[in-house]
Parts: sequence; C-alpha cells; structure tokens
Amino acid sequence: MARDHGSQIKNDGLYEKLRQEGASKEKAARIANARANGSLDSGGGKLEERTKAELYDEAREIGIEGRSKMDKDALVRAIRKG
Repeated sequence: MARDHGSQIKNDGLYEKLRQEGASKEKAARIANARANGSLDSGGGKLEERTKAELYDEAREIGIEGRSKMDKDALVRAIRKG
C-alpha cells in the first residue's frame, strides 16, 4: 500500500513508483498530480483535444526534455509516458 505523502500529492502510488524509477521529487509530484486531475488521460481524448501550445506547456511543467522539437503527436506520447 502506498504511503500518504500529504495533500500536495494526489496519487501516492504513482508518486512512489516514479521515485523508485529515479524521478526527482518535483517531477514525480507533477506527473502524479497531473494523472490524478485527468490531464494525463491515458484513454485518449483529452490530450488529443488540446492545442500544441497547451501540450508544450504541460510537457514543460512535467519536465520533458526535447519538447521544443516535438510535433503534437510526439508531445502527447511523451506526456503519457511521463
């Protein structure tokens, strides 16, 4: 069972998994919280409906490198991968 990391972390299980995989605390928190609020929707739809600029901003927020060279589809894949 995932440890409670406080109210600032919305998905404790994902946060712990990302930390174990080597993500920084900040990056793990951003990804876990984005997944919890639906902005990393893995079922399709939400991300594809966004503009490239919105996807770029999301990628910047969660720390995805190389985002400036990505097209919209690549940004969607990178955001989902986290």
